[in-house]
Amino acid sequence: MFYKANKQGFKEALPGIRLKTLVFGEKTLFTEFRMDAGSVLPRHAHIHEQTGYLTKGKIRLTIGEETFEVEKGDSWCIQGNMEHSAEILKDSIAIEVFSPVREDYLQGYQST
Repeated sequence: MFYKANKQGFKEALPGIRLKTLVFGEKTLFTEFRMDAGSVLPRHAHIHEQTGYLTKGKIRLTIGEETFEVEKGDSWCIQGNMEHSAEILKDSIAIEVFSPVREDYLQGYQST
């Protein structure tokens, strides 16, 4: 499967947080998040392991009981069923991989 970059197809996950599934396979899903400064991802957990890389901006990411100031070029990995949350400190873009595939992120998926 290939993905050709474009600015279409983002959907609002939460106020100020938009996501777009780029590509997925049998076991992994690759997603881009665009997040506005001041938005918040509330504390939550899911079965998916989540590995991310911040390509732009700055966020405060809490994984379990640890909090990190994440800046451009930093990365993280969140185990499945681990509670986590984020405060978006500057307009940010993150790329994340989920395993297993998040079925909820496939709704409305369109390849290019």
